[in-house]
Amino acid sequence: NLDDTFTITGEITDYCYVNDCSTAGFEKGETVTVRDLLYGTILPSGADAAVGLATYVAGSQEAFMKMMNDKLEELGLSESAHFTNCVGIYDDNHYCSVYDMAIIMDNAVNNELCRKVLSAHTYTTSATEQHPEGIELSNWFVRRIEDKETNGIPVYGKTGFVDESGSCAVSFGTNENGRTYICVT
Repeated sequence: NLDDTFTITGEITDYCYVNDCSTAGFEKGETVTVRDLLYGTILPSGADAAVGLATYVAGSQEAFMKMMNDKLEELGLSESAHFTNCVGIYDDNHYCSVYDMAIIMDNAVNNELCRKVLSAHTYTTSATEQHPEGIELSNWFVRRIEDKETNGIPVYGKTGFVDESGSCAVSFGTNENGRTYICVT
């Protein structure tokens, strides 16, 4: 239920700080909607939102990792991909190939809610005591791609970055003839 709420804990904000994660900007004690967590996870790569969403869905980040790795097995990717956290923090046992990311994106775009979030340019979170006007989130990656002359229509995209891997991105687009493409870099 996207309208359910979740309260950001000190454990979540501490985790983000200690691991030098990007965040959506939620604060300890702030009660936000599951919808806000979903957009906060995707648009600004908010670790606060991702850990909150994982905790909401599975009870803990560890339990959510089991769900993520079970999904990799279901997709036939468990030999080449494995997750140890829901944020993308570097770990020798946290890995995913370019092909794996393409398959994950291909599956994500088959979900209406995922398509809506991955294609959003901006989103303003619900008003809270800590953020009475909400927080304006933006997907700069999709916005920048659409500013280029590509003779196609990029529709969805997600970026990531860790020092060890550098900048990473996956995007899904449609050319002028309606053919779809997934690009992973």
